[in-house]
Amino acid sequence: MKKIIVFSGAGISAESGLKTFRDSDGLWENFDINEVATPQAWEANPKLVLDFYNLRRKQVIESQPNPAHFALAELEKHFNIQIITQNIDDLHERAGSTNITHLHGELLKARSTSSENTFLIENHELNLGDKCPNNSQLRPDVVWFGEPVPKMMDAMKICEDADLLLIIGTSLTVYPAANLIEFVPENCIKYLIDPNEISTSDIKNLTTIKEKASVGIPTLANILIKEYS
Repeated sequence: MKKIIVFSGAGISAESGLKTFRDSDGLWENFDINEVATPQAWEANPKLVLDFYNLRRKQVIESQPNPAHFALAELEKHFNIQIITQNIDDLHERAGSTNITHLHGELLKARSTSSENTFLIENHELNLGDKCPNNSQLRPDVVWFGEPVPKMMDAMKICEDADLLLIIGTSLTVYPAANLIEFVPENCIKYLIDPNEISTSDIKNLTTIKEKASVGIPTLANILIKEYS
């Protein structure tokens, strides 16, 4: 069975209505990144950080997976699919995919400030005074700017024996995540699905599909099923 690695970014979630700080009309435009998404922000004003992520969590809960998410779940019936995502939403899971590594954390979970233990957030809000069993304040289980990415090593290991790599909705400019493309085998067949111009001149064995994820992924999924399964 072919092993397909899916590397997904904000573009796939944007089609479900989830904007990022790079979108001029997104949630982030009303906030300074340095005030809501860094360890320093948490130290300075934890309530503002919690309020911001409560807003983002509400957006995620109200959104739905789109055809790209469902097409990837369908591929799992035919291939060994491993999804490595930069996204902190649960849209891949809700569409039916099961093998997912969240590089930047999971918005619907909280993490203790005194350990690496994580917990599902009850009632979808996290507030000051919400504590773990060790009586430490809980924080969003997300990787903030300036923090290490704990699951990078796991993701690199997953990439080592990939037959195909699907790159979806990511500009390949967010590091260290963008380095993952360096860890697939040299003969790995790669597909980039994105409507935007992305510099790919140094990527070998690459086919570019200049479409939105919701269009390009279902089309590519049908091709892969016919050709390889």
